[in-house]
Formats: sequence, C-alpha cells, structure tokens
Amino acid sequence: MQNHAPALDVDAVRAFTLVADLASFTRAAQTDGTTQSAVSLKLKRLEARLGVRLVERTPRSVRLTADGAAFLTRARDLLAAHDRALAGAEAPERRLTIGFSDHAAGLDLAPLIARVSAVDAALHLDVRIGMSNQIADAFEAGGLDAAVIRRDKGRRGGEPLVEDTFGWFATPGFRRRPGDRLKLAMLAAPCSVRAQSIRALDKAGIAWIEAFTGGGIAAVAAAVMAGLAVAPLAARVAPAGTLDIGPALGLPSLGRSTVALYSRVSDARARAALRTLAATFRGIAAKR
Repeated sequence: MQNHAPALDVDAVRAFTLVADLASFTRAAQTDGTTQSAVSLKLKRLEARLGVRLVERTPRSVRLTADGAAFLTRARDLLAAHDRALAGAEAPERRLTIGFSDHAAGLDLAPLIARVSAVDAALHLDVRIGMSNQIADAFEAGGLDAAVIRRDKGRRGGEPLVEDTFGWFATPGFRRRPGDRLKLAMLAAPCSVRAQSIRALDKAGIAWIEAFTGGGIAAVAAAVMAGLAVAPLAARVAPAGTLDIGPALGLPSLGRSTVALYSRVSDARARAALRTLAATFRGIAAKR
C-alpha cells in the first residue's frame, strides 16, 4: 500500500506569503483577520511539514531564509491554483473603487496597488486621487467603495492607519536670505494642508510667496528636489534626501494628522483587499 505524504495546509501557506510580503507577523495577522499567535502557529506547522526553516524572526525584523525565498514562488503558484479551483472558470469580476488623498498616499501608490492586486487577480481596482475633502465628499455621496484620507475639520470614524508629523521640507542646500519672503511649493486650493500652512505662517507673521503650485504631490516633490522652494509635507511623504528646515528657519509647527481608511464594502473579497491595503500602508509608513 502506497503511503501519501500529508498535503500542505493552504491557510498556512497563505499566512507564510503574507508574512513574506509584509515583513511582519502583526501586519500579516491584521490582513488575515486573525491574531499574531495564530499566524506564528500556522508558520511553525508549515515549517515542520516542509522540514525547513522559512523565516528568521528577530525583535526588530522579519526576513526569509534561503529556503523561504525558494519556497515563496511555489507557494504563490499553489495559492493561485487553489483560488482558481474554488472560483471556477466564470468567476465574476469585482470592481473596488478606492479614493486616496494625494497628501496621504504620497509617492507610495505603486506598492499599495501591487499588494492589493496580489490578493485577488480578478479584482478590478479603480483608483481615484484627489484632495481629502474631495475624496471624502465622493465617498459620502456613494461614489467610492473606500477612501484613504486625513481626518480634517473634525472628521471622525474610519480605521486609523498612521499618524503623520508635518514639517517644512527642502533640500539641504536650500537657503533663505534675511528679508526674503519664504518660497513655498504647495498643492492648489482647496488643499487643507495648504490652507493650514498659510494660516500658520500668517499667524507667525512670516512673509511668504507661492513659488510653485503643483497639481499633485509628485509635482510638489519635484519642485522641492529642484531646490525651488520649501513644501509643507508629512515626513512620511517627503522626498528622499530632503529635510525639515522648519526649526532652523524658525517656522511654525504644523502639528500632526491621522490618516484613516473609510469603507462601506461588505463582500469578503473586497474586505480582504482592504485589510491588505491597511496592513501594507502601515508597513510602508513604519519603514519611513
């Protein structure tokens, strides 16, 4: 009689790919809607079944071993085949419409979209970018399934993703001569960050001039990197190589702001995608 080795636990394999993708047991648990201890147990069982160590875990980092990296591609293939088998040949496409505040998403849309798309290949993502108040209005009007925006003007609710600290960012070589107005690079009105920054400068009695107006954070970041001006930005979305020169120039504090996820989705596929979005967002923010 032929002996058959026990099959791999699909849930354990999925937990492993989440840990690999998010580099965190905590964020993997958040995405999977379970606990960190449950993810750890699944991974231990998978390692025991394979007879190899897949992950090296320290108090400050999580990374794949050589065996883990080699198994990851096979794990993805297994999960894709499993999901196809469950869905059937005519699985309906699901559209998920997500709005992002430009100031909240910053330059990190690519990894966010890639991670969410990896959850469900048949999930059609419809991504809108705008200012927080515009995205909030569209969500409240029913035009969006979910929104990632800042909690401005007393806005409540949502799932907190990250609390940002704002500053005045410029290149290290940026100089403001005594008596010169402060050159600013900002998004166009009615951006709430723009309005808050102008109020803070006016209250402090600091003269300023709008040297550059951008239609998006990428444009504002380009102006800052070119040395044209100073931009009021969250430290998390500030371009690499820039620094907060506010303290050196005696500029007013811009405080902190919470980015939150608002959702009205009810089906399991969309909820899974949004859990991945939230965990990925937190993971990227933690690396800043």
